[in-house]
Amino acid sequence: MKRRDALRLIGATVPALALRPGSLFAAEDTFKLAIGQRGNWENSVCELGQNAGIFKKHGVTLELLYTEGGGQTQQAVIAGSADIGIGVGTYGVMGAAAKGAPLKIIGSSMTGAHDLYWYAKTDGGIATIKEAAGKTVAYSTNGSSTNLVVLGLQKTLGIKFNPTATGSPSSTFTQVMSGQIDVGWASPPFGVKDVDGGRIKIVARGSDVPEFADQSVRVMIANARSFEGKADAYGRFMKGYREALDWLYADPAALDAYAAWAGADAALAKKVRDEFYPKQNLQPDKVNGLDKLMVDAVTYKYLPAPLDAGQLTKLVVAGTGPLAP
Repeated sequence: MKRRDALRLIGATVPALALRPGSLFAAEDTFKLAIGQRGNWENSVCELGQNAGIFKKHGVTLELLYTEGGGQTQQAVIAGSADIGIGVGTYGVMGAAAKGAPLKIIGSSMTGAHDLYWYAKTDGGIATIKEAAGKTVAYSTNGSSTNLVVLGLQKTLGIKFNPTATGSPSSTFTQVMSGQIDVGWASPPFGVKDVDGGRIKIVARGSDVPEFADQSVRVMIANARSFEGKADAYGRFMKGYREALDWLYADPAALDAYAAWAGADAALAKKVRDEFYPKQNLQPDKVNGLDKLMVDAVTYKYLPAPLDAGQLTKLVVAGTGPLAP
């Protein structure tokens, strides 16, 4: 091949490489993420996946901010200070979208609520959640999945609490142990050692609300303007997310990485993953139970009326178009 022809071939090849996601020369897209509750398994996917180089393979860089809960996460995305929010209560997202907030649901974060639990001091006089009628019962922030579960527990049990926003698991624990709150909330690994050590007693779980079992109680959201400006890049983000999720369940090194990240020992890390977070519950590409979620969102006054088909199509883009697996 003549030198001139070889140079012409290189000139034609380099631009093609530069456009190929994950290639050596690919320009990376940066996403700002707001994520509720650093430390729990579900919320580890992005940071641990990035640390392992998985998102970089797909031409994506993540800037991570951890929040006190789903309500704060959602507000960051609405304001545009975050492109993507992870682990946001679905009722709150639908309610905000109905009011015109620029949101897209790009994936399911969690189906079911088995990971969440409520506890009281062992010597505090509350042995079951039924004994908390009229007492303060914690949730993280307004519109969060913990808020949803507290409302669901009231409905399921037919009793009334005094639902109280308490922020993160650590701030909630302080309020419970100091007597400011009667029943706190947490998500593993937080508090598991205190349960095993007898300081606190689990009095309810998210799974005590049967209707949540097949519903996406938490979702991944995007700022609509950001999404519409680079939908293909969001598709690559979702490819990285799926790969990182698979890695967390398949590679023993991932479990070690989670233990170090969460400040847990190996046995606790494995217990958190296997007992509280079945992999199928974290699958992102379908938002489950939307019809029932909308009915409850109306009941709990997050929505004035169920979203119509057009509104749903505009809001929920998970698993479609560039986000398809």
